[in-house]
Amino acid sequence: MKKNAILDIQKLETAASKLRAIAHPMRIAIIELLTNNKQLTVTEIYERLNIEQASASHHLNILKNKGLLASKRNGKMIYYSLKMEALSNIIDCINQCASS
Repeated sequence: MKKNAILDIQKLETAASKLRAIAHPMRIAIIELLTNNKQLTVTEIYERLNIEQASASHHLNILKNKGLLASKRNGKMIYYSLKMEALSNIIDCINQCASS
């Protein structure tokens, strides 16, 4: 019984860690962009969000380090994509909450 409780706590801590990573307006915007576009480069992301390249890279690294984004290098370009489709559902939920 104790073992299951520990596993549940670990899952909750992992989920909370990922939610903290998402909990920033710019990171939500990045996830929303990637929901609507299968994969984008850093350049495409910072140009569409009208932010500095360094800022986009910072937010992308946070999301990638938490296991929320995947990246793939093709020559000089790095393409980012959502690692979990469930993120799209989270963004939908956030948008519904924000419009209420």
